[in-house]
Amino acid sequence: MTVRLRSHHLLCLLTYVGKGYSDAFIENYDKIAERLCDGEDIIIVAGPDDICAPLLDDTDAHCWRDSVVLRDKAAATALTAELGTPVEVGATISLEPSALRKMRDGFAKGTVRQACTECEWYDLCTNVAASNYENAKVDR
Repeated sequence: MTVRLRSHHLLCLLTYVGKGYSDAFIENYDKIAERLCDGEDIIIVAGPDDICAPLLDDTDAHCWRDSVVLRDKAAATALTAELGTPVEVGATISLEPSALRKMRDGFAKGTVRQACTECEWYDLCTNVAASNYENAKVDR
């Protein structure tokens, strides 16, 4: 199996420490983190993905908003440059330790965080990166 992720969620998974929008969201994200730690690949999708699933019953879920689509584009551009491989819809990404390290290094330096501006989780993610990703659930 593969984990379906929109491109900006590649950034979110770097600092995921078990906090989220609801208990159902956190439970789902914990399972996804476990799958990624077990070595499942990621396929990049357009629009709502496996992480968004618990939010989609809400007709006003932010997952559908244009601002999130712009976030995906910014993340894809930055991560393509950082990883040296296209991050685009349909691409399969293996979250090898070297790729995770490159993304985390870029995140900590701010070179891949263009998609994070105006995100409500910005400060939390900044603090997780500053702690050298202590307690981050996705770690390989």
